[in-house]
Amino acid sequence: MFEKIISKNTEDAAARTPPAPRPEAAPAAPSEANRPVAISAGQRNVLGPDVNIEGEVRFQNDLVVDGKIEGKIISEGSLTIGESAHIQAEIQCGTVIVQGRVEGNITVTNRVEICARAEVIGDIKANALSMEAGAIFVGASTIGNPRAQSKGAGKAPTAGDKSPKAQTPPEKTQAPAA
Repeated sequence: MFEKIISKNTEDAAARTPPAPRPEAAPAAPSEANRPVAISAGQRNVLGPDVNIEGEVRFQNDLVVDGKIEGKIISEGSLTIGESAHIQAEIQCGTVIVQGRVEGNITVTNRVEICARAEVIGDIKANALSMEAGAIFVGASTIGNPRAQSKGAGKAPTAGDKSPKAQTPPEKTQAPAA
């Protein structure tokens, strides 16, 4: 009923023959596909430009904010405030990198970096502060921890100081003997 026809032209036959299908990777088992993904310790969390939060934000590890936060931000991790971010909050973190705008005080255990075109309006307390040319900072800064000193050591007395060390006894004059 069917005849096998063999072509004399082998190039013609090779051109018409479809390539052999490639083996595809086997699909993951259904139990693996539905399993929640664990966030690794080095992964950054990102709040995009369309995010607007009012209240308190707490996080671990790293957080990148490109949206708007009003309230308070607390973490021991690293906070990066993106170029499009607008923060009106008190910030307490390990490290803060500012590329956008912050209105509020920043207190960190490590360092604050204010990048060019960034704006910080508020006080900064940190062990280290770096500020690029073009950055704006309006506020007071306390950078580093003073070395421990004994009380009064190295202090010059002031005019209003009432301590005994600051007072000079009046000179005594004697009347000439008659």
